[in-house]
Amino acid sequence: MKRIAITERPDWREKAAEFGFQFHTMYGEPYWCEDAYYQFTLPQIEELEDTTAELHQMCLQLVDKVVNSEELLTKFHIPKHTWEFVRHSWLTHQPSLYSRLDLAYDGKSPAKLLENNADTPTSLYESAFFQWIWLEDQINAGKLPKSADQYNSIQEKLIARFEHLHINHGFNLLHFTCCQDSQEDRGTVQYLQDCTLEAGLANDFLFVEEIGLGEKGQFTDLQDHVISNLFKLYPWEFMLRETFSTKLADAGVRWLEPGWKSIISNKALLPLLWEMFPNHPNLLPAYFAQDNHPAMENYVIKPLFSREGANIQIIQNGQQIASVDGPYGEEGKIVQQYHPLPKFNDSYTLIGSWLVDDIPCGIGLREDRELITQDLSRFYPHIILD
Repeated sequence: MKRIAITERPDWREKAAEFGFQFHTMYGEPYWCEDAYYQFTLPQIEELEDTTAELHQMCLQLVDKVVNSEELLTKFHIPKHTWEFVRHSWLTHQPSLYSRLDLAYDGKSPAKLLENNADTPTSLYESAFFQWIWLEDQINAGKLPKSADQYNSIQEKLIARFEHLHINHGFNLLHFTCCQDSQEDRGTVQYLQDCTLEAGLANDFLFVEEIGLGEKGQFTDLQDHVISNLFKLYPWEFMLRETFSTKLADAGVRWLEPGWKSIISNKALLPLLWEMFPNHPNLLPAYFAQDNHPAMENYVIKPLFSREGANIQIIQNGQQIASVDGPYGEEGKIVQQYHPLPKFNDSYTLIGSWLVDDIPCGIGLREDRELITQDLSRFYPHIILD
């Protein structure tokens, strides 16, 4: 695993505008970066792929355990009035779309699971589409060898998954939603809408704030049409606590992601995985903060529902060496052994490993100058070259 400098494409900003990549720069800071790329060998990619597949299956085993335990549903801080809704989504095999595992990996030691973004993962468009365009352009420009490849079948897997949902699960119209205040979320959803059209599946969009409630308790769109299938880039931990959460079980909606994803997108996942699979080479020791647990000199404190690094603290030799403010923590916390991200130049690199329809299919890499990867991290493309 190497980080290699390369000349930027002279017209990449024009291409970004052409392809609707509006959030390549955020808050005046670069998000998409192509002054360098990461190079992997094929065995390294195969290791990441196998690790991702195994970790995902372990997470699914965990869901089965949690939905059948009131004690664990309580520990995961899933509201009691939604237990049956979440349980039913699992027992009836409600289909899922995609997930992203965040891994610490240096190309030498086994990858370690830091968390599972199983409900509302972003950085999808740049992983699935824009870094592939970069690869093709740089090969055509002679900046990369013709033998260079990329671990990336995300887009074709998404299209195939939407096609399967359309043909085999009766998804004839899929509504999409996200919050009004995030350009990145809207860009992610627009990309997914494009993929559904490629799959021959009709779609419509409205913001979360615009979803209505019909007379019979069904959710409705802006034309007062009943919503039967809904992709939401909106976290389950928010939805399960809102007023309309009492209507979820009766609304007749098939959700992407399904309700059971609220379990494996929750950082309570990490201590339970460690308990179920102790000393697994791809896991880090993790415990519920309030439980008795072995002392650790170096560890990370994580709220169950933290996003973009919010409210995370890193403790090394009893001293706090990094922290991020935020609104989370009241719901409970876990502690996880500290495992430093690999450092390249002045930045720390995190790998997001993607699955579509439970199958590993690509990676995206983000860099941050801080120890805790946050919302202003930078995305870099990658290649495979032996």
